[in-house]
Amino acid sequence: MENRTLPSPQYDRSTLVTRCVHLGFGAFHRAHQAVYADILATDHHSDWGYCEVNLIGGEQQIADLNQQARLYTVAEMSADGWTTRVVGVVNQALHAQVDGLEAVLDVMCQPQIAIVSLTITEKGYCHSPATGQLMLEHPLIVADLKQPQQPVSAVGVIVAALARRKAAGLRGFSVMSCDNMPENGHVTRNVVLAYARAIDPALASWIESEVTFPSTMVDRIVPAVTPETLQRIAEQTGVNDPVAVACEPFRQWVIEDNFVAGRPEWEKAGAELVHDVLPFEEMKLRMLNGSHSFLAYLGYLAGYPLINVCMEDANFRATARALMLNEQAPTLKVKGVDLARYADSLIARYENTALAHRTWQIAMDGSQKLPQRMLDSIRWHLANGSDWSLLALGVAGWMRYVHGVDEQGEAIEISDPLKAEIAAKVAQSEQGEARVTALLELSAIFGHDLPQNPAFVKGVTEAYLALLDQGARAAVGKYAAML
Repeated sequence: MENRTLPSPQYDRSTLVTRCVHLGFGAFHRAHQAVYADILATDHHSDWGYCEVNLIGGEQQIADLNQQARLYTVAEMSADGWTTRVVGVVNQALHAQVDGLEAVLDVMCQPQIAIVSLTITEKGYCHSPATGQLMLEHPLIVADLKQPQQPVSAVGVIVAALARRKAAGLRGFSVMSCDNMPENGHVTRNVVLAYARAIDPALASWIESEVTFPSTMVDRIVPAVTPETLQRIAEQTGVNDPVAVACEPFRQWVIEDNFVAGRPEWEKAGAELVHDVLPFEEMKLRMLNGSHSFLAYLGYLAGYPLINVCMEDANFRATARALMLNEQAPTLKVKGVDLARYADSLIARYENTALAHRTWQIAMDGSQKLPQRMLDSIRWHLANGSDWSLLALGVAGWMRYVHGVDEQGEAIEISDPLKAEIAAKVAQSEQGEARVTALLELSAIFGHDLPQNPAFVKGVTEAYLALLDQGARAAVGKYAAML
């Protein structure tokens, strides 16, 4: 493959002004928020540019991006073919551990910086998923509180930058989470203020009055980049691009319009600016992400490596749709949305054979995902006396998955920030009812209410025993037969 340079976008990149600093230059950001910015620059003469920052990991990613003049390729994948665009809105790319934290803080303290956005995954907020509060005992937070001038965590870096802006007499900026959490702006505000109070209550008060934390709902399926993906993109474009990313054609962004220092005109690129994002967040987290997790755990156990392969099993397809409409949709507050049509659109997206979205990838970090994707809905059903049997099967699927050995006796590579705690509960309990009891002791996931609720314990235990007795494929089939 010819290793030539990427073509420049149609707009004049020299006119871009770095107004956004983004923490977490991962695949999702490259395929989502940066694409919106690129559309605005291409079609609407926007001058909003990005400084991309990785704090922990991804050193080569930043080096590769800088090596190719901060350009990279986004490929939209469908069964009919792939289409590509070169994104050029990145003005600067830094790594805190390579370029130094000072370089990162210097950019964040430039007067024109209006937004600091985040895609650091749920675990990057150092919070308890069950409560949404900052975990002061989190190793990164403990270390940062000892040396607040040399932070490592995203929370610590944001507060350090804001402290410098306050000292310099500069205005605050908006901190915008683009991670899959309900009320992600509120979570971000909570952890930032809790950390700031632990350092300097006066700084925390300034942040409360000078900084906004808009919530967002983001949606685009972006599978992990593989060598095969990069090769396919290179064959199509004639350029080897190690920073390239591939995604589905669909994209959605709902944003709370609450910015203290201005924002791009995202609505011109198809985003929705609203006063309350939560109903949209819950719809997406429960119907899309909840069914994704359901398919990930049970599909992996059934021997299905990809989501589109799960869709080839009529029972998995039927139970995923029933989970969305029968058990997740009733818990939602969103208005004016045809939820049956939304569910059907999700199934159609899951069928996209070009995506090759691995069940193992979606199964990662389950301890951070279960509360908002399944457990909050279960709480609603327990309060309303309605059926949640598929949600119970999903939770049981996670419990069976974190056993660490699949139904064929092969090891499962568990990737989770609570991996050690989960492994300890597995090791100290016998397979069966005792395993459920042990895992329910993880209050960071299940809180204190659910393990004390007899109906919850009974429902999850019955589903777990069904998985042990029948296997995932047969268990899903049995549930499907009852629909």
